[in-house]
Amino acid sequence: MDGRLFRDAMGKFATGITIVAIREEEEVRAMTVNAFMSISLEPKLIAISIDKRASMHNRFELSSKFGISILADDQKELSMIFAKQMEKDRHVPFTTLDGAPVINNSLTTLSCQVNDRIDAGDHTIVLAEVHALNLKDGDPLVFYEGNYRGILPN
Repeated sequence: MDGRLFRDAMGKFATGITIVAIREEEEVRAMTVNAFMSISLEPKLIAISIDKRASMHNRFELSSKFGISILADDQKELSMIFAKQMEKDRHVPFTTLDGAPVINNSLTTLSCQVNDRIDAGDHTIVLAEVHALNLKDGDPLVFYEGNYRGILPN
């Protein structure tokens, strides 16, 4: 099966958009991730998938704690900055949640501790336990068929 066909098929699954961030000494490093899912309620586990070719992959391998920011529909530019779809032309407002860097005004922010890393083809699946979270009302930023979308009201 052709790789492009497989990618197009996977694009038919709408996903939310997250920014995953680590602290490296005094600097925050972050990337856009849409391969995110909840795994377990007890313990509270999530999983993210990181492309082994991503510039953050090796840095992420050295980090045991990270933050996840689930983006709101008005945070498209942040997703584009950390997906390297546009230049970072402004200060990105990171804050800290239980020691992990997260983005202000996101729908949800999570502080996560790495539980396991699983080799999965050209990606690494990171399984992590959620230690703290914050919630905010709003609508999510959605990715579908290679494009950003919002959610229409009922």
